[in-house]
Amino acid sequence: MTGYDDVDRALLGALGADPRATVVALADRLGLSRNTVQARMARLETSGAFLSFERSIDPVPIGYPLEAFVSVHLLQKRLDEVVAAVSEIPEVIQAHGLSGSVDLLVRVVCRDAHDLFRIDGEILAIDGVVRTETSLAMGELIPYRLAPLLARSN
Repeated sequence: MTGYDDVDRALLGALGADPRATVVALADRLGLSRNTVQARMARLETSGAFLSFERSIDPVPIGYPLEAFVSVHLLQKRLDEVVAAVSEIPEVIQAHGLSGSVDLLVRVVCRDAHDLFRIDGEILAIDGVVRTETSLAMGELIPYRLAPLLARSN
């Protein structure tokens, strides 16, 4: 699937508004048959349209109230090795390779400042990491969203 048509966009928008909606509820809301919604959902899933369920789980109730972003500077040509080692740290919930002066942006959750210090130390101890800069997240001001893109016409 290379693009989404209006029905796909409507379905994705309805799911964004109510991620727990049943197929029947989606069909009613969109004026489609249940079979159409099921077929479209299967196609969307196969195409990779849906992110993992983990993305919707809040780390705070499981004991990780703080979030930080660690900017990692590393030795050239060591990205794969560093990413493999960083992925072994359980508190790392996401990482992005970047262009510019920072090579890797790592999103971590932690229990407190001491825990963040330990996690940063684990990242610094990875062979190939030159230095890190850590910023404590003060709050999510714009949550992850796609509704504005779905509402936008091609």
